[in-house]
Amino acid sequence: MILSKVLRSTIYLILLSSVGVYAQSFDAIKRYKVNFALAVKSNQKLIALRSFVNNNQNYLLLVDPKNLETKVDLANNYSVSSLAYSNVLALFKNTAYVKALEAAFSTDAQLQNAGIDYSIPNEAGITLTIDLCPSHKPLDRVIFQSVFNEFKNIEQPAPLAVSVSGKWMLKHLDDLNWLKSLVSQKELAITWVNHSYNHEVNNLPLAENFLLSPGTNLDTEVLENEKLMLKNGLTPSVFFRFPGLVSDKSIVRKIEEYGLIPIGSDAWLAKGQQANAGSIVLIHGNGNEEIGVKDFIQLLKTKQSDVKNKQWLLFDLRQGLEKEFE
Repeated sequence: MILSKVLRSTIYLILLSSVGVYAQSFDAIKRYKVNFALAVKSNQKLIALRSFVNNNQNYLLLVDPKNLETKVDLANNYSVSSLAYSNVLALFKNTAYVKALEAAFSTDAQLQNAGIDYSIPNEAGITLTIDLCPSHKPLDRVIFQSVFNEFKNIEQPAPLAVSVSGKWMLKHLDDLNWLKSLVSQKELAITWVNHSYNHEVNNLPLAENFLLSPGTNLDTEVLENEKLMLKNGLTPSVFFRFPGLVSDKSIVRKIEEYGLIPIGSDAWLAKGQQANAGSIVLIHGNGNEEIGVKDFIQLLKTKQSDVKNKQWLLFDLRQGLEKEFE
């Protein structure tokens, strides 16, 4: 029995050191901070965005600038050289990651919907993004079940992005675990998007609302939410969705200085916006947007024939931007 435990522990450590840490829950995070660096392993060059300590082990949150995929891995698996944010932009200027950052910043003057609002223009399909703002209502599981049922013989796992807020995670652990089970069963491929920790909403005009509310602490909204995601076994992506899609020039720049790409939408269904070829579609799955959910289910019904003929697909947000900026 003792030998088997030792063997299991040894195998586990070997796996940790030889591959990235996938879906591991980190429940003792310390010294979590923005820490840009060039991380080299063999011939692979990644960008470290964050560093932290968990159970006396040093970890990095890394992004591949070519395909925008993120992972958490042990820091000692890499040769690491610190970089300033400006160096990241210069060294990787020809990658999809930096091109997407620059494209998002070009929309910074907009009070609403700053950021990337399309994925693959003129392609037959959409990128589906589902926002989970704080809510007392249960998850609209019908959205996810409908996606799986519609695409199970076409795209499996079906790709979509979920923008998750901290206060939603804290109150909906069962729903979060259900979503994670769909990923582990390879029914869905979820890109986890930072949607802020508090998702503050008040009665002030938009210019003083959401993240523009007086007294907003961005380190809390961004970094504490990432820590909570990691604690719950979610790997944060390089994407950020502004609550209410509200921002200003200053906050767009600050979000990008965390290494995050703001994601907007050109098809917020509940607002009557239509999904076009290559749209980034926005619906809320937190129980508070019945119209948006109904509109999306209806959209799936109208596209059934095209889906079966693979003429209307769901696009992975990362792969869409990789293709757009290759």
